[in-house]
Amino acid sequence: MAKQSVKTRFVCSDCGAESAKWTGQCMECGAWNTLSEFSVRADREVTRFSGLATGSQVQRLDQVESADLRRLPSGSGELDRVLGGGLVPGSVVLIGGDPGIGKSTLLLQYLSVIGREHVVLYASGEESAEQIAYRAKRLDIDGRNLLLLAENRLEDVLDAAARNQPSVLVVDSIQTFYSDVLSAAPGSVSQVRECAARLVRHAKQSGSAVILVGHVTKEGSLAGPRILEHMVDSVLYFEGDSSSSFRLIRAIKNRFGAVNEIGVFAMTEQGLRDVQNPSAMFVSRHGAARPGSVVLATQEGTRPLLVEVQALVDDSALANPRRLCVGLEQNRLAMLLAIVHRHAGISLNSYDVFANVAGGVRVVETGADLALLMAILSSVKNRATGSDLVVFGEVGLSGELRPVQRGTDRLREARKLGFERALIPAANAPDRRIAKDLSGLEILPARRIDDAITLFDV
Repeated sequence: MAKQSVKTRFVCSDCGAESAKWTGQCMECGAWNTLSEFSVRADREVTRFSGLATGSQVQRLDQVESADLRRLPSGSGELDRVLGGGLVPGSVVLIGGDPGIGKSTLLLQYLSVIGREHVVLYASGEESAEQIAYRAKRLDIDGRNLLLLAENRLEDVLDAAARNQPSVLVVDSIQTFYSDVLSAAPGSVSQVRECAARLVRHAKQSGSAVILVGHVTKEGSLAGPRILEHMVDSVLYFEGDSSSSFRLIRAIKNRFGAVNEIGVFAMTEQGLRDVQNPSAMFVSRHGAARPGSVVLATQEGTRPLLVEVQALVDDSALANPRRLCVGLEQNRLAMLLAIVHRHAGISLNSYDVFANVAGGVRVVETGADLALLMAILSSVKNRATGSDLVVFGEVGLSGELRPVQRGTDRLREARKLGFERALIPAANAPDRRIAKDLSGLEILPARRIDDAITLFDV
């Protein structure tokens, strides 16, 4: 028999780099106090990586035959949009989100649809088979199309996958599984990385699409080593307020589609349902215009989306007034306040400024600058900009309005929802040919923020 030895290694939870001894700082990424100890039982003669080499040969790129990706439709237009058109065989998808937000519910619903034509295996390490069956019954899911395995040991999952050869394998969640190769506890950095690596190899060798469910930390990022996100093909984040019935899935990484693509769902008693027109859902059409409220035309992946940006400016009793953003970038709020002071002569140093995107949407693009700025000025002067107005544009440090991508698509979405005016950067103004398609929508181009302020007298 081969002699066994125990090796001690220290791995960084941020970058996954290994070290033979513990140090306070990772030598690869520079992070502090991120090294964790784990032990590995290593075979001196045969390692667990034996046999992985496939003997590939060097070849010219033009000699490689590239075929169109064959995708597995999930039955959900929103989920397929985020994935780029459906699940790709042999791909690995990582889905993360807060506890109870609906990750398992979403997978059960749409895997039952895929299971009508393909073999699907659902491996759960968190819930028992009875708990999953109860949820399926509550959601009225046909369990005949879904194979279920309640197990924490990775080797048992891989054996079951080898016997049944599923087209889709779901592991819920990756932090609860362990491998006999390592002696560390489930959920440790070493176990998460090892289990994920073996599941990735299984997906590439067998052609099965693997979906990994991951926990998130209190900061909102995926738990475990950062290298986990680099190993998979797609990373999806489940977003939404627990008090709201709406959920969003955002693609942070996707090798088979557009990044920052979002899918919008509504949580009902029968589970998650697709939202066909999210712009109408996120925009509140008040009977009369209200100060501090501006409609923003943003772009999420390939989809134009209209959301309502709200601002509240009030006198502050603090030496350092508060600056709070929900759904927007905190640093850009401070930058915009400095720009409007320098180039428009409006000082907000003695005011508390609160900004919010209605509906729990998170906007990360710079095209929201002008809408946020107009909402702030509308609130501080208590003057409404009008309920028929839509705004987008990036604001530069010198006060100029910079163009944003896919401006025409944003204008078409605003026209479809009945908006009559659009305040945009001058560089995004459509030409005559495109303007004919936007009849009924008055385009108001501006080059600087003082032009926009003067135009609406706010």
